[in-house]
Amino acid sequence: MAGEPLTDDVLSAILMRPLRPTRVVLAEYDPQWPVRFAARAADLRRILGDRARLIEHIGSTSVPGLAAKPIVDIVVGIDDPDDEPAYLPDLEAAGYEVGAREPGHRCLRIGEPDEPVNLHCYPPDDVETRRYLAFRDRLRASDADRDLYERTKRELAEREWRDINYYAEAKWPVIREILGRAGWVE
Repeated sequence: MAGEPLTDDVLSAILMRPLRPTRVVLAEYDPQWPVRFAARAADLRRILGDRARLIEHIGSTSVPGLAAKPIVDIVVGIDDPDDEPAYLPDLEAAGYEVGAREPGHRCLRIGEPDEPVNLHCYPPDDVETRRYLAFRDRLRASDADRDLYERTKRELAEREWRDINYYAEAKWPVIREILGRAGWVE
């Protein structure tokens, strides 16, 4: 979620695809999103067994009442995401495709176009994992912060982006503000 400022070169080194200009389309909250998460979580438990130290629904689809891109985001705690032979062949055999590769993190995709899922593999106690959960929990607990975040997303969705990752980066000032109210210290 956080890191060095994005550039086309940084993204090109991480992504397994070329940059894609995009417009963000937000959908109103769908009560099927947690159902989709639960089905994928059950599959992940079957596929990974005890290699999955945690499986959590994150991102906007995990927050009741919040508009979101209709992509379910999941974080899976893998002891060492860089040790791909320990888990990646099983995920790829189940249809997951690596979308991004960076030290200590893999992002995979499945379910396109109808039920897309982003699967983030981090160590279970990684700062990014903890940040995702703290942010989700704050949005679930605070109507004011959830509304602020949704307004920000809607404003940003009015623009065209060189890649979806630039949209994600543009949300960081409000994410930091909300995390601060949640007691998160960088």
